[in-house]
Amino acid sequence: MTGYFDVPNNGARLLAFRFQVARLWHRTLCRRSQTAHVTWKRMYRLIDRWLPRPPIYHPCRNQRLIVTTQGKSRVR
Repeated sequence: MTGYFDVPNNGARLLAFRFQVARLWHRTLCRRSQTAHVTWKRMYRLIDRWLPRPPIYHPCRNQRLIVTTQGKSRVR
């Protein structure tokens, strides 16, 4: 599903979204914990395990996506 959103020059925004989800997850875990605070060292291990990095399907940033059409119509 991330292949739809991972267009060239969008990888940094996907990583930022992943970090924001992780930050909210960390805050929720810290609020629910009755005995100890969840450290970021442990949190990074959980993030790497449960929130995969978005794959880069279009590694060439400078190359445009080439679309060819059939026939004379530019719409098809």
